[in-house]
Amino acid sequence: MKIFVYVFLLLLLIFRFYVTRPVYKNGQTLTLTQKVLQEPVRYASYQSVTLTGLKIYLPLYPEIVYGDEIKVTGIYEDGKLTKAKLISVVSSGGLFNFRKQLIEFYQQNLPEPHASLVAGIVLGSKSSIPETFWNELKLTGVAHVVVASGTNVTFVAGFLISLFTLCFPRRKSVLLVIIAIWLYAVISGLESPIIRAAIMASVALSAQALGKLALAWKTLILTVYMMLVYQPAWIGDVGFIMTFVSVISLMLFQKKMEIILSFLPKVIKEGLSTSLAAQIGVAPILFVTFGQFNILSPLINALVLWTVGPIMMIGAISALLRIRYLLYLVYPLTWWFINIVGLFSV
Repeated sequence: MKIFVYVFLLLLLIFRFYVTRPVYKNGQTLTLTQKVLQEPVRYASYQSVTLTGLKIYLPLYPEIVYGDEIKVTGIYEDGKLTKAKLISVVSSGGLFNFRKQLIEFYQQNLPEPHASLVAGIVLGSKSSIPETFWNELKLTGVAHVVVASGTNVTFVAGFLISLFTLCFPRRKSVLLVIIAIWLYAVISGLESPIIRAAIMASVALSAQALGKLALAWKTLILTVYMMLVYQPAWIGDVGFIMTFVSVISLMLFQKKMEIILSFLPKVIKEGLSTSLAAQIGVAPILFVTFGQFNILSPLINALVLWTVGPIMMIGAISALLRIRYLLYLVYPLTWWFINIVGLFSV
């Protein structure tokens, strides 16, 4: 019976891959209308968005933000939409507008790059990060800290389950946490690391509530399958591949790294062991894809990762409650983060 289930699931994945694959011809004029579900990347003279798997480069203005519905036209050339023109932009409300308000709160009360750093850690927002600081983050190997990642979801899930279990029964708390996780996923941006973490957290929490052991490897495989059924094009996406490779590396090597580094203080050991374990799988991909890898990246990560939890907690609570004086408490932490990155990027 199991073999038929596996064959069916494989055929479903193959069917989804061929059905969802766009078939365009070079030189074909396309007009696309779609909601932007991945945060646009802003450069010095243009901004980049991805629609239906196509990279699209547009002028800086009008500015496009996550959640906007845009209409663009251009000519298809080798997987890109060239000579693209923006026809219309319709801003979205609801959670998308709420995200925009949170980012504006940081920008109004903190100088750059502190505001962008907090927005990146709390919400995965990277579009407003100054180009110089973004290059420093990439050079030192800590850019993953200021983009949407599984760490954010794990932190939210851990904090909320501890909070809700004080007020509600375990099963009800788990349901509320799962709802909160997916709301956070929408606010943070539906990119592959966030979706992966949200699915894994939901499966693990559900199994826990039902009194069943959620096996990590089965959960990971199920997550890969669900994500590829949802978006088959992710199979060739570097970000998608890296997020799963990093998870596998952590599962295989983190405990071993903690044992090797047991002589270090706890605050350094945790960050360094996590970074080293993840880099074992990620480093070859970075080198092959981008041709560079900072050998000091694990050390730099260890020096800054301890600030992420406090920055996320203070940043989230202060923005939700609109308490700017509480937000100021992140300044010493962001100052440390920014200066460490600046020191090692020279």
